Amino acid sequence: MLYITSDFIILIDMAEKPIPGSYIDTQGMGAPADPNYKGPKEPREYKPATVRPRRIHTPQIAKELKILINEVLDEREYKRRMAGAYDNVKPLPVSYFDTEHFEHTVIEEEPPYEDWSQPYE
Repeated sequence: MLYITSDFIILIDMAEKPIPGSYIDTQGMGAPADPNYKGPKEPREYKPATVRPRRIHTPQIAKELKILINEVLDEREYKRRMAGAYDNVKPLPVSYFDTEHFEHTVIEEEPPYEDWSQPYE
């Protein structure tokens, strides 16, 4: 085989076989095929793939973020009620994020979380 470049003529002897594994054999990359295979007899029904959307946060983190946002909003409402003319303002319970109040052993269930929302009266 003869390759011609701008300044050189390169003659490559193709009689030498390359060393196996030093090249990619694209001839053998296809799957073995049966020449007598004709495919399915009946067309199959089209079923679109089901896609589950990916979220940045796990469900547990999303739950804690909701609790955190609601606690912040409830605390703001509590401060507004304390400054206003409300008669029956309950003190806020322990925050979900004050973890020392929710300590428990491995064999016990976690103590229940008390919601911070205040009833309107």
